[in-house]
Parts: sequence; C-alpha cells; structure tokens
Amino acid sequence: MHVVCVGLATVDLVQRVDRMPGPDEKAEALSASVAAGGPATNAAVTAAALGATVTLVTAVGSHPLAALIRADLAECGVTLLDATPEATTPPPVSAVTVLAATGQRTIVSRNARGSEVAAPAGLASVLASADVVLVDGHHPALARAAAASGRLLVLDAGSWRPIFAELLPLADVVAASAAFRLPTPGLSTAGLPTPGPTDATHPAADFATPDANPPAAAYAAPDADPPAADLAAPNANPPGADLAAPNANPPAAGSAALGVGPPTADLAQPGPTDVVPPPGDHEGISAREALRVAGVRRGAITRGPDPIIWWSGDENGELAVPAVPAVDTAGAGDVFHGALAVALGRGLTLVPALRFATEIAGIRVRHAGPRSWLAALRG
Repeated sequence: MHVVCVGLATVDLVQRVDRMPGPDEKAEALSASVAAGGPATNAAVTAAALGATVTLVTAVGSHPLAALIRADLAECGVTLLDATPEATTPPPVSAVTVLAATGQRTIVSRNARGSEVAAPAGLASVLASADVVLVDGHHPALARAAAASGRLLVLDAGSWRPIFAELLPLADVVAASAAFRLPTPGLSTAGLPTPGPTDATHPAADFATPDANPPAAAYAAPDADPPAADLAAPNANPPGADLAAPNANPPAAGSAALGVGPPTADLAQPGPTDVVPPPGDHEGISAREALRVAGVRRGAITRGPDPIIWWSGDENGELAVPAVPAVDTAGAGDVFHGALAVALGRGLTLVPALRFATEIAGIRVRHAGPRSWLAALRG
C-alpha cells in the first residue's frame, strides 16, 4: 500500500526538562534529540513504521540543516519528493520542550509561513500511485494538487488555514482537533459558525492565538463499534485482526488503555505560530455540525479527555477515551493521523480506523523522544 503525505517538514530540536523555565530563566535539559518533524512528516514516519510504502511531498532544500531531514527520512524508510531541492534558505526549525513529569510539551516554530512552494515535477505520477493521501495544509499549492488527484484524501485539521476552505469539502475524512475552528465573520441563523472567506489575506486580527497549554489528549478507543478489520489484504475486513503490516508483530498489548493519568496533549494541535478563530461557544456537537455545513462528509473531532465526536454520512456517535500514562506527547497527533491514513487506506471504515489510530498514538506517548517509540511499535 502506498501512502503519500503532503505538507510540512521541519528540523525538530526536542529537549526534555524537569521544569519549564520562566522569562529570563534557564533550564538544563535532561536529554536532547534532533529529528525531522512537522505534521505530514511525522505521519509519514508512522505510516512507514506500520509497513506502508510512503512518499513525503514537502519543501526541504539544500541548506545544511536540510541534510538532517533527509537523513532521518531515509533512516525511517520514507521517500522524499522535494518541491524546492535547490533552495538555500534553511528549513523551518521547531524548538520542542517536553516536561518530564507530565509529558506535556511546548513548541516554538515558524512552520512554512512566508514560503511559496509550487508543485514539483513528478508529483502527478506519485499521487496517481497512492492508495491514500494525507494533507496538513501547510503548503497550499501542494495541498491543492493532492486534493485534485482523486485519491482517498485524509485532512489533518489541527488549526484553521485559509486553504482549508477549499479542502474541507473535498476530503474523504477530516480529523480535527479540539482547537480547530472555522472562521466566524458571521454566524448562521442556527448559531453555528459558517465557513469564512477563502482569501489568504483574511485579517490576522480575526483570530486568536492558541493556548500554550492545549487540552488533554483525545486518544479514542471505541467501545461499541465493530472490531478492527485485518489489514493484511487491502479492502478486506475480517474481524479481529491487528492493523500492522503483513509479517509485522502487533502493537504492544495494553496500548489501547488511554486518556487518564498525567495530562496529555491533544492528538492534532496547532503549532504556536498558527492562528485560529476564537473558541466562542461552538463546541462539541455544534462544531461537528459546522464542519458538516462546510461540506465534511466523514470526520472526527478530538476534545481532550472528553469523548471523540465522529460522523460518517447520516451516522454519528462518540468514542470513549481510555487512559495511558503519558511520558512524551510531542507529535502524538501526527502519529494518530499517520495511523489513521494507513487504516483507511487498507479498507477500514471510520470507527475501526479511529480505534487503530488511538492504539498507535498510545504507544507513542509512552516513550520519550521522537523516535524511540518506533522500536516498541515494530517489536
């Protein structure tokens, strides 16, 4: 199965601390790691670890820092299609600080802001070979090309970006975070937010900066839905089998026990440089209906420790959130999305796919550092 992930690549400097420093304070790191990061990149690494053939379409360039991204992707078995191979500017760098006691993290990153990336040669053929395409919206031209490919499209909606006005009705599945809001220049008569303008110059003043301490994780584990299908044969759904790639060992037992204990981060969250409209009162069911109005046919909204809200056509429901002790929540939402893409690409319906993604995200948060969890997944 071929998964194509389209979006952001960063250099992540991840430091683990016993306390978060305040203004004009210093803190000595307990450990430090450097890895490729970004929503689409972390999803790509996850999909490859689950046995998929994976291509990441992003902008990396030729700056010395770009070599770190290239080397990590190669080590993780991800093929890179670089839209800006000759660019000499440095790739985005994210400073990630993880609090050892709780696994909570803070992130400072510029993301892809200010960059204009065109679709590279060869993108059409890569997309044509995909079984599923995951898009995070960070490079609009690449996202448009992915959406126009006609392949199964999964949209990572961590926080609002203007390109989402185009992508929401085209996506087969939208995975939205609790922080995600549609722009609200006006409200419908039902009191629900209506999709805002598609102009990328929509005033920044209309939006609120995300909270530095976003809600706890929404790693869903459905309790009243059919068992996950066996993904060894694409489009087959016999009951009871694990979704790991053929000949791979199943995920660690107990990894589905998620959601209580030390605070955890939301599965798909905005970075600190993203902007989102103010939360207002449009939570939960209203947010689902607002996304439906925007044309989203199938989707899920994670809401911290509260049940995940999901819908598929006329069906909808909530998935209870089990518990897991969190050691490191950095990138957990991206892992969730990568696993969700693999599950959907191999034929699962929405609820079993969410269950599987929850289990894989649960493995991620139990391990410190950006890559140590992969050994547990494979073993």
